[in-house]
Amino acid sequence: MPPQLPAQASSRPGDADEAMAAGTTVDHLTETYRAHYRSLLGLAALLLDDTASCEDVVQEAFIRVHSARGRVREPEKTLAYLRQTVVNLSRSALRRRILGLKLLSKPMPDMASAEEGAYEQLERDQLIKAMRGLQRRQREVLVLRYFADMTEAQVAETLGLSLGSVKAYGSRGIAALRVAMEAPV
Repeated sequence: MPPQLPAQASSRPGDADEAMAAGTTVDHLTETYRAHYRSLLGLAALLLDDTASCEDVVQEAFIRVHSARGRVREPEKTLAYLRQTVVNLSRSALRRRILGLKLLSKPMPDMASAEEGAYEQLERDQLIKAMRGLQRRQREVLVLRYFADMTEAQVAETLGLSLGSVKAYGSRGIAALRVAMEAPV
């Protein structure tokens, strides 16, 4: 039979025995706190990297074991429960940090100001208008070459043209776009 700690003073003689039978007493948990807080802090320090987190984990471990003290049937196992709780809470803290780092490592997309967005829209509209003003073959070559990201050989094959014709249509199309884009709107 495990040794029992001195019972709390109570108004009824059977209260102390019932509390011990129900689990770890508050007095036993308080004594465990006084005796083992530093060692549990050291355990957390081996798993975590900052003192504040270690203290939070150990405090939370005591709170959780206190809340569940009725389930700790053998008071001598209180320290084992506390150690396991410190390890589990440390793991959880590390998982939250890793998740946070993963989320922070993704840079936020650069948001253009409303003014920049308006200018981009105007340029896009001007480009589309200029593209519509090109000859059909020039437009097809430029769209396939620069928007579909095809090589000149792939464009030639797709349109059934010679490589020289693709180069000529592309060159003339770009020259016409430059003129159209530089013209006042």
